Amino acid sequence: MPRILIAGIAQEISSFNPVPTQFELFSIQRGQEVYDVNKGTITSIAGAIDLFESHSEIEFVTTYAAKAVSAGPMSAACWDRLSTEFIDSLRPHVGKVDAIYFSLHGAMSGESELDPEGWVLDQTRQLFGTEIPIVFSLDLHGILTGKMLEHGSALTVFHTYPHIDLYDTGGRAAKLLLKLLHGANPTLARVRVPALVRGDELKTESGCFGNQIRHIKDLETAGEILAGGFFIGNPFTDVPELCSQAFIITDNDRAKAEEIALKLTYEFWDNRTKMQSNLIPLEEAVAKASTLEGPIIFTDAADAPSSGSPGDSNAILAELIRTEYPNTVLLPITDAVAVQKAIKAGVGGTFTSEVGGSLDSRFTPIEMEFSVKLLADGHYPLESTGAPQYGGPTAVLTSGNFTVVATSQPVSLLDRSLFLATGQNPQNFHSIVVKSPHCQPRFFDDWSEHNFNVDAPGSTSANLHSLGHTICARPIYPLEPETTFTPCAEAF
Repeated sequence: MPRILIAGIAQEISSFNPVPTQFELFSIQRGQEVYDVNKGTITSIAGAIDLFESHSEIEFVTTYAAKAVSAGPMSAACWDRLSTEFIDSLRPHVGKVDAIYFSLHGAMSGESELDPEGWVLDQTRQLFGTEIPIVFSLDLHGILTGKMLEHGSALTVFHTYPHIDLYDTGGRAAKLLLKLLHGANPTLARVRVPALVRGDELKTESGCFGNQIRHIKDLETAGEILAGGFFIGNPFTDVPELCSQAFIITDNDRAKAEEIALKLTYEFWDNRTKMQSNLIPLEEAVAKASTLEGPIIFTDAADAPSSGSPGDSNAILAELIRTEYPNTVLLPITDAVAVQKAIKAGVGGTFTSEVGGSLDSRFTPIEMEFSVKLLADGHYPLESTGAPQYGGPTAVLTSGNFTVVATSQPVSLLDRSLFLATGQNPQNFHSIVVKSPHCQPRFFDDWSEHNFNVDAPGSTSANLHSLGHTICARPIYPLEPETTFTPCAEAF
C-alpha cells in the first residue's frame, strides 16, 4: 500500500517592501493539524487530501504546513527557524514513505535565501534519495527555478487568475503523483521569456493570457500531456531567475514537450505589450471621480497586501484631502498606532492621530481627527475562500466624509471581507479604495460605475519602472523596452 507524505510552505513576497517577514507572521500546522485545518476547505492541500482519500489503497501522512500573508522578504532568523522546522518534520519519515507532495508558492524569498522552495526540494531530495517521486504545486506568480526542476519530479500550477483553482491544483498534483507511482516517466520542457507582465489581459477568463492557459488545459484533459502551465512570475520578487515561463510535462516525449512549450511562449511574447497595466495618474483619477455618480473604485494595486505591500499607503487619501473631495469614501489602511489610540479613546470617543506611512517611508503620515465607530479583534474569514484572516486589533474610524478601516497588521484585501466583517458595506459609499490588483468581478466591478486603476507609489506598483530591480537578470521587458527574445527549450 503506497504511503505518501504531504507538507507545505508558502508565501508571496515583495522585495520592495521595507518590512521583513518575521516567523510570527506564519500560520503553522503540525502533524494531524495539517489534515484537520485543510480538510473541507479549498486549499491545494485539501485538494490533494481528497484525491488521495478517493483511492482506498493509498495511505498518507501530513507533517507540516506553514503559510503567511504576502509581505516583505523573510528575515534571516525567520527563514532559519522555518526551514529547520520544516525539514525536521520530514526526518522521522525517511524510508517510510513512497512519494511526497508539497504545496509551495514559488515567490518566496528572504534575506539569507533567495530560492526557499528550491532549497526545500534540494534538502528533501538529500534526505529521501533520488528515486522517490516528489510532486509539488505552485502559484502561477511563482518563479520556477532550476533548483526546483533539478530536485522535484513534476509539478502543477494554478490555471486561473484571479486564483480560484487552488483545490483543483492540489488535486491535479496528487493525481500526477499517482501516475508517477504507476510508472509514468515525466519529461519536462520549459521555455523562459524575458518579460514581466501586469494588467487586465492576465485575467484568465477575459484576457489574452487565458488563451495559453486554455490550450494547456485542453491538452491535459485530452491526456496529451501529463501536466503543463504558464508562470507569469511575480514582478515584485526580485530574484536571479525572475521571468515568465511555460512548462510542459509529457510521459517520456521530450520533442513533444519542447514543441508545445515553444509554441506557447511565441504567442505570449507577441502579446507582451498588451500585458501591461493601463494606469491613470492619481490626480486625474480623483478629479474625474469627484464629478461622477458612484459607486467609484480607486484600485491601489501599488499597496496591495495580497501582493506583498504593507498596506499603509495614504497616497490616495492625501490627494482626496488636498482636493477637498466631496463624496463619501471607504478605505483600508495598516496603522497599529492609530488603532491603539482608537482603543484608548473607545467606541464613540474621538482622538487625533497621524495615519499612514507607519511602515513604508514612501508615505508621509497625515494628522487627522477621528471618531471611533467600531473596535474588533481582527479575526474574520475571507469572503472568497473562507480562509481565516487576522489583522490584529482593528478599528473603524470616521473623519468627515472618510471612513477608515484600520488594522494593526496587513491582511489580504482581495475581496470585501475586511469591510463586511467590520460592518461597512462598500455599496453604501460613493468611493471605495481597493488595495488589490484584481478581485473577482462580483466583489466590486459588477456593481460599481467606474474603476480607476491608479498610478500611485508603493512596493507592488504595476508601474514596474518605479520599483528599482537590482537582482533579476537583465535585459527584461518592459524595464528594457528593446529586449529581444530567442526561444530556447530546456529539458529536465
